Amino acid sequence: MLQQRTLKSLTRAVGVGVHSGQRVELTLRPAQPDTGIVFRRVDLPQPVDIPMVASSVSDTRMATTVANGGAKVATVEHLMSACAGLGIDNLYVDITAEEVPILDGSAASFVFLLQSAGIVFQNAPRRFIQVTRPVEVREGTGAAERWARLEPFHGYKLSFEIDFDHPAVDSTGQQVAFDMSVNSYSRDIARARTFGFTKDVEMMRVNGLGLGGGLDNAIVMDDYKILNAGGLRYDDEFVKHKILDAMGDLYMLGKPLLASFSAFRSGHALNNKLVRELLSQTDAWKIVTFEDEQLAPKGFAQLARAW
Repeated sequence: MLQQRTLKSLTRAVGVGVHSGQRVELTLRPAQPDTGIVFRRVDLPQPVDIPMVASSVSDTRMATTVANGGAKVATVEHLMSACAGLGIDNLYVDITAEEVPILDGSAASFVFLLQSAGIVFQNAPRRFIQVTRPVEVREGTGAAERWARLEPFHGYKLSFEIDFDHPAVDSTGQQVAFDMSVNSYSRDIARARTFGFTKDVEMMRVNGLGLGGGLDNAIVMDDYKILNAGGLRYDDEFVKHKILDAMGDLYMLGKPLLASFSAFRSGHALNNKLVRELLSQTDAWKIVTFEDEQLAPKGFAQLARAW
């Protein structure tokens, strides 16, 4: 049986929110089978649980924000991406503020936290959402066109293309494909950092956003070049971060996907729109388990490889 997974022990991190600049403590705890991933605002007078499902997404401007009533948590996508990449099914995330710490701007620190806590199998079948026919969402026309699509595939692969009119981005790879069965999330995707432009950072700060952002947790560019002294971690780091984000956004389905995802100029809003569109078309997917691990896609039965 292909089993569900959780953590062996709890682990903690402290950081700042990229938009709020606020100090935040994060505690990752093991959870029982079929719990899913649940964020818990433990700083409130009465702690509030927010399950990581599509209907919890309340805002997709700048980041993915989830809410339950008046309680919210912003910028969940990097931690959710790490959970998707490592195959974590059940997890409690205790958090002391309304934004996940940005740490180094990628998912690498979350991968380290999860792997250092240890990942264990649970006595319950891993349930996948298997896409059975194509589902697509589109927005805009001409130069403003963007789209995202899910198609049937025995495994999980993602391909993404970006289109930025900027010298630093244009000189890098703007299209990438990643296959969970043959590639390593930890090595190939997790270290890709979020990125932004100085002019956008200045505008965000005027509006009270981006207060915790800087060269230590993002790739920052002026009109011509990358300002980070160390340059890029991957030749195609920009588009790989888009894959990282998409994996986090798609994991808001509440279960791992068996599908091929492809996108052009998509972002958090369109990714969430695709998730909701898939769930609304109940004939486009089904829940599957693998009693015989040999029938599962290659690589899915093993714990994720380290770096």
